[in-house]
Amino acid sequence: MTESSAFRTDRYELTMVDAAIQSGTAHRECMFEAFARRLPDGRRYGIVAGTGRLLELIQQFRFTDAELSWLRNNEVVRSPTLDWLADYSFRGSIWGYQEGEAYFPGSPLLVVEGTFAEAVILETLILSVLNYDTSVASAAARMVSVGLGRPIAEMGSRRTSEFGAVSAARAAYIAGFAATSNLEAGRTWGIPTMGTAAHSFTLLHDSEEAAFRAQVEAFGVNTTLLVDTYSIEDGIDMAVKVAGTQLGAIRIDSGDLPTVVAAARAQLDALGAVNTRITVTSDLDEYSIAALSGSPVDSFGVGTSVVTGSGAPAAGMVYKLVAHKNDSGSWIPVAKTSAAKASVGGRKDAVRRLDSTGTAREEIVLLGDGPAGESELVSPSGLERALLVPLIVGGKPDERYLGPAGTTRARSHHASVMRELPIDAFRLGRGEPVIPTTYR
Repeated sequence: MTESSAFRTDRYELTMVDAAIQSGTAHRECMFEAFARRLPDGRRYGIVAGTGRLLELIQQFRFTDAELSWLRNNEVVRSPTLDWLADYSFRGSIWGYQEGEAYFPGSPLLVVEGTFAEAVILETLILSVLNYDTSVASAAARMVSVGLGRPIAEMGSRRTSEFGAVSAARAAYIAGFAATSNLEAGRTWGIPTMGTAAHSFTLLHDSEEAAFRAQVEAFGVNTTLLVDTYSIEDGIDMAVKVAGTQLGAIRIDSGDLPTVVAAARAQLDALGAVNTRITVTSDLDEYSIAALSGSPVDSFGVGTSVVTGSGAPAAGMVYKLVAHKNDSGSWIPVAKTSAAKASVGGRKDAVRRLDSTGTAREEIVLLGDGPAGESELVSPSGLERALLVPLIVGGKPDERYLGPAGTTRARSHHASVMRELPIDAFRLGRGEPVIPTTYR
């Protein structure tokens, strides 16, 4: 039986529904929107991730006898609301930016249409998924952009929660990472997995030579040997002695990496191991990867930085009611107007304006008619790309965005999106969003 996701939420989502049922407004048709008022400080773009996971969690958002009994016993909501929750499933429609898409301040990343009760109850779930996965993908994309095509593996499972580790691996893969160390991410989402041995394996054995021989006997000479448990120079000598010049790779996890890597490459070449690759780890982030751009590194492994969003652990998204229908069936825009947290009300669509070279120049949020669905929304010049796609229609998710196939699709879409961004998007220095968001 599939685990219910209904309790991955905040109490006030249910108490709002409870009060709205009592006041008679719970079933008013509404439109909610998830968006970010700003990007994390200094970032020039963000990357949407988590959509495929979210669609599956919305399917699992059901109140079973276990959830209903707990709510009843703890007097969270009243009996009419318990009856409504017992029959709950999301029957509305959701549009959103495709997973892997770039976004900017004000981008309507997710548009949810349904009754107030069925849409508001999803707020916490939507934000918890999108805020975390998007923060990881946005950081990962920056690392990939300065990696200059060299593979990067996600290996941050020990630096986040056991559930966050799987989500982070998926988000990083969508943003261009090549593999993950997390087996559950491999099983659930079809992500390539990697990993051989840690320092404890070397320390277990009576000598470094014995550890290397055990690993080579188990996995063959194409394995990766960790050479910095003791002396890196001695470790490289021993690695080549044990595995021969056809050794697959060495891993370095400490030291002044630009200096150490250059010396390691020279040593490997002198020993005849000219095809042995060098992979580095050691608390890397986008800045340290960029600092190694001129070094003979063949691949990277990143842990803490990517699973914590490289300084921006949450994307700062909010979920706001932007319109509801009045008694005559007309849509009424609504918006929060408080200082520093004002939002733009009304139903929206969004397009990205490209120049003649296919480079993104402007994010345009169209006010009034709401999402256009599958139809191509382009300007007469053909230089505007529609951004919102239907994800759930009448409660039924588009299966193209689900599971391992949806993850692969998101990764492919992300690669095409990155080719659209202006070159300034890839500067690591602090700056404003690389294209402006305008309302039309």
